[in-house]
Amino acid sequence: METSIIIAGFGGQGVLFAGQLLALTGMESGQHVTWIPSYGPEMRGGTAHCTVIISDDPIGAPIVARPDIVLVLNQPSYEKYEPIVKSGGVLVVNSSLVTATSERSDITLVPVPANDLAEAHGTNKMINMAGLGALLAHRPVVTLEALAAALTNYLGEKKSHLVAGNLAVLRAAYEKSQPLVV
Repeated sequence: METSIIIAGFGGQGVLFAGQLLALTGMESGQHVTWIPSYGPEMRGGTAHCTVIISDDPIGAPIVARPDIVLVLNQPSYEKYEPIVKSGGVLVVNSSLVTATSERSDITLVPVPANDLAEAHGTNKMINMAGLGALLAHRPVVTLEALAAALTNYLGEKKSHLVAGNLAVLRAAYEKSQPLVV
């Protein structure tokens, strides 16, 4: 199975790191991955997005026109990417900053108050982890445990003081975003 993901927002929201972490987790889980970053010349405060593909089989091309999953962290990214989510796909929206709601009935809309969750755990620099937690609650392209382990390994000893907060935000968003069982 192959899953294509676009993560988008402003530079400084951790967009590229979130995509890189997803790709790293997929790779460490034995899957095939691609990660293609893109950011505006301003970097912090400019636009940023990345494309991640995670697959059980070799990936033919890293280009994605209709992603299975889109995670948007700001309003301009919502406006750009909401129309291209594949039918049956998932759109994870940072409801702390995005005010619009999708009129599409063919996708699953997952609002997550990413800024609010991150700030409740110390800093809004962890909104990317809130987005990933919500994403994994609806489409477990990698396990939450595998992502948590990859995050811990990636940050290493030098940034070990950041691990607990990031894991708390990741898990809080995952729990808050669980699909309802009816």
